[in-house]
Amino acid sequence: MYFCFMNDSLIGIKNIIFDLGGVILNLDYSKTIDAFKELGVENFESIFSQFKQSDFSNEFEIGKLSEMEFYKETIAVTKGIFSFEEHKIAWNAMLLDLPQERLSKLVQLSKNYNLFLYSNTNETHYNEFIVKVKSDFNSVFKKTYYSHQFGERKPNKSGFIKILQENNLSPSETLFVDDSVQHINSAHKLGILTKLVSTNDDFILEL
Repeated sequence: MYFCFMNDSLIGIKNIIFDLGGVILNLDYSKTIDAFKELGVENFESIFSQFKQSDFSNEFEIGKLSEMEFYKETIAVTKGIFSFEEHKIAWNAMLLDLPQERLSKLVQLSKNYNLFLYSNTNETHYNEFIVKVKSDFNSVFKKTYYSHQFGERKPNKSGFIKILQENNLSPSETLFVDDSVQHINSAHKLGILTKLVSTNDDFILEL
């Protein structure tokens, strides 16, 4: 079941689960690819992209690897010669800005809907993101689910099931907004209403 607008209203929706990167926070994956190329890594696309990741990248996103362990794995796979700090800067290059108007809209929406955040992220990105936001971003949501803290990542169905059960959410009253089709498909199979958005568009402002 796919969600559609009706008179610009969220008809029948009580809960909204938002992705973070590409939906709320602006991203540019190419900046991280380019940053690693500057460090001499020509095959970084084979390790990480928006649509496919290596096994150790997945483990980093569910908190099974520390930042240093992830760095060492990256060095081993890419045969790169760069420092831990250079690795961190390159990895964070994809993180852009969070427009204030989007944050303001989320605050407005939180008065009428139960808002949740479900993000595939990692310790490095999370720490950088919190500094960039410079506000109590997490308080906008009833609950936040960052994969490296949650121990679950999209598109695995188990993460969605846990969120629904922990918060007593009905799938038919819940909208999931994401910019990755594989994540949308997983939620859709559980009966959750879904909205696939283009990266960095202004869908939130249209709500």
